[in-house]
Amino acid sequence: MVKRSIPLLLLLLTSCGHPDGVMTPVAVSASTAATSKVAMLVATTREPSGDPATLFNGERSSKPHMTQITVSLPPKREAGTVQWPKRLPPNPATDFAVTNVQQIDTVAQGREWLGQHMNGGHALVFVHGFNNTYEDSVFRLAQIVHDSKMEATPVLFTWPSRAEITAYQYDKESTNYSRTGLEQALRTLAADPNVKDITIMAHSMGTWLAMESLRQMGIRDGHVNSKIHNVILASPDIDIQVFAKQFVEMGEPRPKFTIFVSQDDKALAVSSFITGRVSRLGAINPTEEPYRSKLEKAGITAIDLTKVKTEDGLNHGKFAESPEIVQLIGQRLMTGQTLTDSKVTLGQGITAVVGGTVTNIGTVAATAVAVPATIIEQQPLAKRRKPLPADETLGGDLTPQTLTQ
Repeated sequence: MVKRSIPLLLLLLTSCGHPDGVMTPVAVSASTAATSKVAMLVATTREPSGDPATLFNGERSSKPHMTQITVSLPPKREAGTVQWPKRLPPNPATDFAVTNVQQIDTVAQGREWLGQHMNGGHALVFVHGFNNTYEDSVFRLAQIVHDSKMEATPVLFTWPSRAEITAYQYDKESTNYSRTGLEQALRTLAADPNVKDITIMAHSMGTWLAMESLRQMGIRDGHVNSKIHNVILASPDIDIQVFAKQFVEMGEPRPKFTIFVSQDDKALAVSSFITGRVSRLGAINPTEEPYRSKLEKAGITAIDLTKVKTEDGLNHGKFAESPEIVQLIGQRLMTGQTLTDSKVTLGQGITAVVGGTVTNIGTVAATAVAVPATIIEQQPLAKRRKPLPADETLGGDLTPQTLTQ
């Protein structure tokens, strides 16, 4: 096991290296004609910045806001990557660039936009993770939509993140602050007659927000809205025991759940340290017990990305940065297709747990990785608290429990 200090991991988490203020639209010209375009609807609980270069900051707004945004992607680029400009304004020939921004003030205006941009009645709602600016989330969704070739209308829900590594607790509280905002956004989307089905895709800390909003909806109505067909949780930064409660309390019937996990996720290792060495859902080995049996009973598909290699030094964004995985999301998971037929050839030896059965969905035989990514606390061994054994982390099962007998 490799020893890593907390300061080193924090340094990795803070490294970004791209300019701020890229939301000012660039003029449409001959150089943008050959680029690909992704138009999205953005709902946010962030506070307006008053600056067209950023649009919204990391503080919390007393009311939600909606914006329509179009992003152009350069014609020559590597799938799974975001081409941030090295200088401003962006050059659409080589960089991601915003070409259109327009505030949406009413639900009617939002419905009009959806009617003009609806793709087969399918809507994708993306919820970003910890340490993200407004523009981070906009460009990431544009990259996912383009690279996955998904046939869906993209909707971004972006919550107030200060985009600072030291603001972990502020960001976590911001997800709680935004629970009702996301629930209302989902209800409004589901009420649109142009929308046939909704897929929610959430990443990292955003998975907490997604689960809390679905749980809240389920408590109000007894179940999640029937138009929400799929929920994809990528690198979920959720306490495993808490996830089990959230899952149960959203009621039945539930959407189809798919989770992407990776035992070498360094960001989740830091999260585990911050939260008292509590195991995170996104770092489990789904082929081990009790996880395998619990996932089977709950009907949850788990895809282990531990063997997938990307340029992400934290191994926290594999779902978006691996061309094969992001296409798997767009072409199969969103449409409810199976992951076990002969057409799935990812070529990286990826393990999936589907219906309790461990399946190799790559062309290389995959082996279970038994040791999760861990960090060594800077304190004496005698004082170090050990994580709970695997058979205790889901002790309550994924079944409803009453307060009285």
